[in-house]
Amino acid sequence: MNRSPKPEFKWYALQTFSGYEKKVKEYIIEIIEREGLSEQLGEILIPTQNVFVMRGGKRRTREKTDLPGYMLVNAALDKQLLHVFKEQIFKQKREAIKWLPTRDHPEPLLQEDINRILGRIDEARETGDKPDMPYSTGDAIRVIDGPFNNFSGIVDDVYPDKMKVRVMVSIFGRKTPVELDYLQITTEE
Repeated sequence: MNRSPKPEFKWYALQTFSGYEKKVKEYIIEIIEREGLSEQLGEILIPTQNVFVMRGGKRRTREKTDLPGYMLVNAALDKQLLHVFKEQIFKQKREAIKWLPTRDHPEPLLQEDINRILGRIDEARETGDKPDMPYSTGDAIRVIDGPFNNFSGIVDDVYPDKMKVRVMVSIFGRKTPVELDYLQITTEE
């Protein structure tokens, strides 16, 4: 009985248009299944994390892509699978741009790079939702709620775990530190 060797799976980087990662992933899976090559496709990973943001005074959770415009493909690439990507996926789905570093001959990613990315994903899952950092030290802001409404100031310090910032505002001509929630301020334009 002649057994074919087990295919060797490696991780590859695929460039897409930013924001189209999920659509490209679904399209790849559909084409690979239709071509009967599912056993050569391990996993398609779009590194994301859940973050919460404050919008309209309400906390909302959203998924944030860690590597916008890129996805990781774990596959046993052979000539047939490469041909399917080249002729069907890259030509038919314009949002799927190319393999990195080149379209025709992708190079597998280094295992230490994959381990680092997978480690970050596991860490994000363990820590759960975290606030998206909308402000940083030195940002000009305007207060939109509370007793300092309509005051302007500069962010002096950021406390992401408490979702607060310390802002230096001018009260009676004197710079005064005021601690405010993220939802009480907006970026000065």
